[in-house]
Amino acid sequence: MKILIACVGNIFLGDDGFGVEVASRLAFKTLPPGVTVQDFGIRGFDLAYALMEPYNQVILVDACARGFEPGTVFLLEPDPLDETQAGLDLHGMNPLNVLRMVKSLGGTAARVLIVGCEPGGLESENDGQFGLSKPVEAAVDEAIALIESLVSRVLDGEPAYFVN
Repeated sequence: MKILIACVGNIFLGDDGFGVEVASRLAFKTLPPGVTVQDFGIRGFDLAYALMEPYNQVILVDACARGFEPGTVFLLEPDPLDETQAGLDLHGMNPLNVLRMVKSLGGTAARVLIVGCEPGGLESENDGQFGLSKPVEAAVDEAIALIESLVSRVLDGEPAYFVN
């Protein structure tokens, strides 16, 4: 069983560094065999090529503005064919576009889940701001617990989560 935890974000844009911080903390944990954590930063092409590898499950981790209170952690399953999800944007690294890129390169990505965190702000308003806001910083451990739960479920042969 192979699982990729793909963390994305930009540490120079405040809360956009959420995924990078999750990757940093996961680096100090002992993960089960077959589980890989990788910090992709803002490298969408690298992520697309990594998704072409034969993983059983991919978990993307990033700050995603969805309209919740800052620091809210949530789980999404993107559908690359669903145009209504076009607003789902990982700040220039739109997961739907990355999944479409994988397909255009002749690959097929594993099932992808997104562990997201509502940022306090992104992009130009936090340009040059280093570090996470307090609500997003507090959400890192919650996101890690969710990721560990998802990994455990996948390794136990259970569905990672149930879609409503």
